[in-house]
Amino acid sequence: MLKLARYLKRYRVQVIVGPVFKLLEAIFELIVPVITAQMIDNGVRKGNVPYIWHMGGILLLLGVIGLCSALVCQKLASIASQGFGTVLRNEMYRHINTFSHAEIDRFGTPSLITRITNDVNQLQYAVAMLIRLVIRAPFLAVGAMVMAIILDWKLGMIFLIATPLIALVLYLVMSRSVPYFRVMQKKLDRISLVSREGLSGVRVIRAFSKQNMEEKRFDEAANDQTETAVRVSKLSALLNPLTYVIMNFSVIAIIWMGGGRVNTGEMTQGEVIAFVNYMSQTLLALIVVADLVVTFTKAAASASRVNEVLETQPSVLETAKVPVTPVPGAPKIEFSGVSFSYDGADSDHYALQNIQFSARPGETIGIIGGTGSGKSTLVNLIPRFYDVTQGKVLIDGVDVRDYSFEELRTKVGVVPQEASLFTGTIADNLRWADENAGEEQLMHSLKIAQAYDFVAELPQGLESPVNQGGKNFSGGQKQRLTIARALVSNPEILILDDSASALDFATDAALRRALRAETGGMTVLIVSQRVSAVRQADQILVLDDGAIAGIGTHAQLLESCEVYREICLSQLSRDEVEKK
Repeated sequence: MLKLARYLKRYRVQVIVGPVFKLLEAIFELIVPVITAQMIDNGVRKGNVPYIWHMGGILLLLGVIGLCSALVCQKLASIASQGFGTVLRNEMYRHINTFSHAEIDRFGTPSLITRITNDVNQLQYAVAMLIRLVIRAPFLAVGAMVMAIILDWKLGMIFLIATPLIALVLYLVMSRSVPYFRVMQKKLDRISLVSREGLSGVRVIRAFSKQNMEEKRFDEAANDQTETAVRVSKLSALLNPLTYVIMNFSVIAIIWMGGGRVNTGEMTQGEVIAFVNYMSQTLLALIVVADLVVTFTKAAASASRVNEVLETQPSVLETAKVPVTPVPGAPKIEFSGVSFSYDGADSDHYALQNIQFSARPGETIGIIGGTGSGKSTLVNLIPRFYDVTQGKVLIDGVDVRDYSFEELRTKVGVVPQEASLFTGTIADNLRWADENAGEEQLMHSLKIAQAYDFVAELPQGLESPVNQGGKNFSGGQKQRLTIARALVSNPEILILDDSASALDFATDAALRRALRAETGGMTVLIVSQRVSAVRQADQILVLDDGAIAGIGTHAQLLESCEVYREICLSQLSRDEVEKK
């Protein structure tokens, strides 16, 4: 948790001043039993009404000052804790956005969401408790014992016996329950994962009538977490009975021994009452200390999870900050001896091995292969979503690692497999690549992407709303909108990663014709499972188990590449395959 203290720097005034006010309240609280004792001994016992009113006024004044001090501390604690949470969340979100795809894959989206919400909430609460109670509770526990000993050291021996016993009970209960709190945080990740899958995949679940199965999965995850929480609750439930038994026996001892000392004149009735009050204060303070142990244990578990995110360095680092100079006459894209493994250089399993090819400006490159052959992995190396394990990927003769992220990704327009739209309007989504794009530019991109007709039919046109994830559009409409979004900035390289899979054949063919006719010198890479989508490409790369099985035109590959021929014959008749 100390590693996260740097996010409290701007709130150091609140962190320092807040506990001072809470300490002031605790001091007044310790004075109250003494004044109460004097009121009983010198006012009630003697029938001195003015004295009672006088001391009552002092108690009221102490109460008002204590209340004001508590409110000031509460205000400062709220400012510091909420500010700390805001700063930490912003820093986590900023840092997560520096992650490459590898780090996102490793943590998983549900876990990152839980860490940035629930775990930060735990830390916020810990900061609030740090300011409000970390000084007050121990001070009250120790102060009450000291005040009792000052009143009467012989009777104060009861405190020296009872306080360690209460502390022992707290230790025994907490030492057994605290480990469960660390486990509970991990089980929250599981609930988040199941919830996210169930809600995002609700259409698939209903299509297969698997609602009962998903409810069972959620019940299992929730019950697993509940069982852990119940174990903690059973242990914690012992806390109050055991501590109150010790306190009540201590009170009985105080009254019994104090009564004898009152009879002999060694103590007054007011002092006995003060002892009882101090015993109550000690118990309550120790219970608060126990709650603080729970709070900071949860916070420590959350802090380790937050630190794990913040200390994770992205595997793809931006090293270049200045524009690069293209090499004249160089290919637009070149893969030079590229191999890649998701597990790093030490792995024996490569998703891509010894990839060697180049693409000239204005060429259309088709990439085809079986499922898991490495097609998406290959195109993801171009915009540096991952870094190559061996070899180089070059754009305009320059290694992609020598580009800044902004310059590289301005050159490259990517349309991923999963069409992702964001809440807002169609125009808002299209302007992601170029926020200054005019309506004419947007319409031109929509026409190329074959999305103009359905957008023009919408009552609000470009200003039509887009629901979360684009759920108010069909799969094909979403894919066409994402293609249009990539085209708005007129990138030098356009990557279509199986992004027309939801389109009918006629629309797919119209899209390819429009791309060839309208994109000019743009280099286009089309990843597809369909032979029809790549057969007209200038070059076709055939991938098989991460290696290139063949490179050439459709006609060349039919003669030279068995893998390509098998793919063609699995989708088309022999006459269609041989048709020019």
